[in-house]
Amino acid sequence: MTDYAIGDIQGCYERLLDVLDKVDFSPSRDRLWVAGDIINRGPSSLESLRYIKNLGSSAVVVLGNHDLHLLAVSLGGHAVKRKDTLQDILDAPDHEELLQWLLQQHICIHDTRRNLVMSHAGLPHIWTAEKGAALARELEAVLHGPGVEDYFREMYGNYPDCWRDDLQGMDRWRMITNYFTRMRFIAEDGTLELAAKEAADKAPQGYAPWFQFERPDDVRVIFGHWAALEGDTGSDRYIGLDTGCVWGGKLTVMNLDTDEKIHCDC
Repeated sequence: MTDYAIGDIQGCYERLLDVLDKVDFSPSRDRLWVAGDIINRGPSSLESLRYIKNLGSSAVVVLGNHDLHLLAVSLGGHAVKRKDTLQDILDAPDHEELLQWLLQQHICIHDTRRNLVMSHAGLPHIWTAEKGAALARELEAVLHGPGVEDYFREMYGNYPDCWRDDLQGMDRWRMITNYFTRMRFIAEDGTLELAAKEAADKAPQGYAPWFQFERPDDVRVIFGHWAALEGDTGSDRYIGLDTGCVWGGKLTVMNLDTDEKIHCDC
């Protein structure tokens, strides 16, 4: 069995099939780690979501901000945005089944054997891998629980903007959500800057890319979310797999056994 990790698919279904064909991926013998944002902005969100769901145990999935947005529209009463490509999912006869499957996916995965973490936006330097994984499980319990609609009604927001261990309720859950699915630039104390989306060298004053801070452990981190990086973090330890397929860039798959990256032009 070979484990592969893939960056933001974002509804680019045909390119997904192309890049998996390049590595001769077979769900009967291989496994695909999906770094979030299966859907939205691309032309084939429904097909992409169905494909990953139908991989069953051959897919290991973390949720991205676009995946959570679909759930917020469906369960939290939020409006579809002008650039969204979610309507095919919302109108699909199996949409309830697809939504329930999404709700069961991970926020962060910590593979201790590989000393590897995967989340959509990364792992802040203020948390060890173990703490990050524990906080992810805490948020996943909310997504699996009876208050999930309340969570999605209140999910959006940029505050609080810095972690404290005594945060409670929606403030705590929103903070965990934003670190794992929206983070790009961060301050030394863990304060998030969520407006800037530029490349790593365009950090607002007082902030830096999250992967440039010294960590308390030696874990490797796989993430997506930040297309402007074009996959370049300057370190083999931080593996950015969002190479902007939906924006005309590439879709990237990485062999987790060899670290080889395979691209498909979009």
